[in-house]
This record gives sequence, structure tokens and C-alpha cells, in this order.
Amino acid sequence: MYRRRNQRMERTERTERTERRERTERIQRIPGLLAGVLGFLLVLTGITASTAAAATAPGAGAEKRVFNGMQIIFRTDTPNAFCTIGAVGTDAYQRKIAISAGHCVNGKEYADRDIPENIQPVYDRNDIASGPIGHLRYFKDPEGSMVGHATKDYMIIELEQTVVLSSQGPHLKQTGVLEVPGGQPSPNALSPAPNSERLLGAALFNNNELVVSGQLGVNYGRVTNAAQGIYQSWAPHKGGDSGGPAIWHVPGSAYPSSANGFQAAGPWAGITKAIALGVPPYVYTSSANILADLRARNAAQPGVYGAGFQVTTNP
Repeated sequence: MYRRRNQRMERTERTERTERRERTERIQRIPGLLAGVLGFLLVLTGITASTAAAATAPGAGAEKRVFNGMQIIFRTDTPNAFCTIGAVGTDAYQRKIAISAGHCVNGKEYADRDIPENIQPVYDRNDIASGPIGHLRYFKDPEGSMVGHATKDYMIIELEQTVVLSSQGPHLKQTGVLEVPGGQPSPNALSPAPNSERLLGAALFNNNELVVSGQLGVNYGRVTNAAQGIYQSWAPHKGGDSGGPAIWHVPGSAYPSSANGFQAAGPWAGITKAIALGVPPYVYTSSANILADLRARNAAQPGVYGAGFQVTTNP
């Protein structure tokens, strides 16, 4: 009798242990499922794994400012996988917009279309505690490229209405959108192309220069190639700077230096794209390519997020 009782007790204990283990496994699987459904932005290129931990600052009651050069993340549990904002402003529909690199996210289910659903939040990497600064609204599928689509490597983020836009980044003051009267039209442009959709010259006697900001500080360099609206320049960057700001150096204006606190001002000219095989190896998607594609998409289907983008004039 005692043997049967012990056997029943052992079976009961085994059953309880099995049920506890199954409950634990179900709980452990939930974060992975959410990551698969919501975290479709798995890193391809441009996002870097940094050894520096992202700071979290209290955001309660503080005015949240968003600016060019801000590092952004897409999941709070992966703060070392980040990209960078290239420009902030408003679109033709009075929405607050930030622009970054399209290759920072992926997922064919969501690529190449506006995403009105608040599926993917975007956070300030250095102020996660303040909550999302906005949501992903569009990104271009890279179409097999590891460094983003050839001419349309950009992302549109709709910012929260409560954030304050600023044209002043850590190093760069953006003074509007670059216009190039008489320049070659972007390959993405409808005809006729406005001046904001025309490209900087890169011939031997052109001295157009980009000034860029990122983890290497602020740097500048001559544009040596502008084929297909992708600027090749000596201005360097590194992984994680993808999507970050590039302005045109206005001839006669001050270069960044210790004398001016390593600051520069000029019109928004593009965003950081990749380090490629070539000399120089640093490439940037032109603002002309981005604005042209937004206008073309909006002509086909009005209401596109980011269409008619203008850099904020807020200080």
C-alpha cells in the first residue's frame, strides 16, 4: 500500500514539474515571438555593435528635442544596434518628420509602402527612458544589396507631435535643403526637376564639399563622384553613422575647427550610406535622390509620409 502511495506521489510530482517547465518555456518564448513580429528591423549594415552603453536619462516633464546627428534605436533591449538621424523637419501635410537610412531596417512585408500603423517605435538611443520619439513610416527594400538600395536608401520616421524639432545637431546647423540650379537631375526625379532634386557637380574643377557629423566627430571632404545621386567623398564615417547628416560646405563659410567649437552650417545635402569599395570609400545618398523619390511617390499616391519635406527652421 505504501509503495502504491509513493508511486502516486512520484507521478504527481513529475506531472507538476512538467507543467512548471512547460509554463516557463511558454513565458520564455513570448519575447522571441514579439521580436519576430514587431522587431522586423534586423540589422543588415550601418547599425553597429558598440561597446559604449547607451545612456538613459529621465524624460519626465522635460521638453524632448530631436535633431540631426541623434543616434536612434528600434528596440530598447538592443541599445548598441543603432543608426543616426540625417535631418528633421516637416512634410507637406504638416507632419513632423525625421530621415535616416533605409538599410537600417528590413522586412519585405513592410518595405516599399507607407506604414500608417504604429508597428515600429523609434527611440533616442541616449534617452530611452523618455519613450518613443516617433514611428517608422517607410523604408526602401535594399533589393539584395548589403548597403541599401542603389538610389533610394532612405527611411521616413513620423515624429511625435510633442517633440520639438531643432536644426542644430551636435556639430551641424542645417540651414534648409540644398538647391543646385542647373545641376544634373536625380535619377529618381520626375520631369521637370526642381533645384532641390538636382545634384552637386563632381568634375575635376568642381570644389563641392560635404561636411558630415558622426562618431568620428565632424569631418569634411570633396565630392569626387555623384553618379546616380550617390555622393562619393573623402569625408569619413563609421558603422552606426548610417543615416547621419551631411551638409554642403557653402563657399567662404567657416570650416569646423577648434576656433568655432567644431561647428559648421549649411544646407542639408544628404545622409550617410556606406563604406564601399572605391577611392574614396565613403558614400552618401543625396538629399536630391530622397526628395525626388518622395515627390514621385506622392504624385502616384498623394499623402505619402515625408513628401514635400523641408528642414526645420527652429534653432
